[in-house]
Amino acid sequence: MTTHVIAIDGPAGSGKSSVSRQVAKRLQWIMLDTGAMYRAITWAVLDQQIALEDFESIGRVAINSEITIHTDPDNSQVFVGDHDVTQGIRSPEVTAAVSAVSALASVRSRLVDLQRSTVADAEYGVVIEGRDIGTVVLPDARLKVFLTADPRVRAQRRGSELGQDLSSQDLDHMEATIRERDAKDSGREISPLQAASDAINIDTSDLTQEQVVERIVQLAREVYPEISNPSP
Repeated sequence: MTTHVIAIDGPAGSGKSSVSRQVAKRLQWIMLDTGAMYRAITWAVLDQQIALEDFESIGRVAINSEITIHTDPDNSQVFVGDHDVTQGIRSPEVTAAVSAVSALASVRSRLVDLQRSTVADAEYGVVIEGRDIGTVVLPDARLKVFLTADPRVRAQRRGSELGQDLSSQDLDHMEATIRERDAKDSGREISPLQAASDAINIDTSDLTQEQVVERIVQLAREVYPEISNPSP
């Protein structure tokens, strides 16, 4: 198991995935998007038309689904079995259901095992992002970062990611959705969203993505001085 790990947690829209991908590229490490894994299970649940209240069936889907997620930061493909769900897991339907699915102990247990085994198989360094990496998945990681941002800023970023020029009313709705997701993720009984006690908190509201990436790369150099200097 590699000892070179950067655990990046934070709420939806805080920039975890894009920042983690760029940090991994700078360090020439692999990157694991755990949120995509939960979305993949959610996609499978919806694809099989299983009710979100049917916890037993959802647990079986989690156990039986073959999830493949590429860890090359230049390749974000995700598969459920032979199905390429890279685009499908970002649908509004999956987004609306993923909190409910990811709150189940059976789902989290299955995916935490898969996340830990991926890190264990890594040859050198791993940037892994999610909502409970520093607190549950890899509590012994030497570098933990918690990213956050103002909900309004996160709503604006989500609109940009979707390529949409959102009206004020659209932004209000998206901000409300983000706040609702925060409440669900932070309030769940199992692995709630929270910063680890030894995490470094970075508010990205007024920072560019490159500034956040540079900050984390610098932290990596300080925590892991033995790594080679990342290329700019």
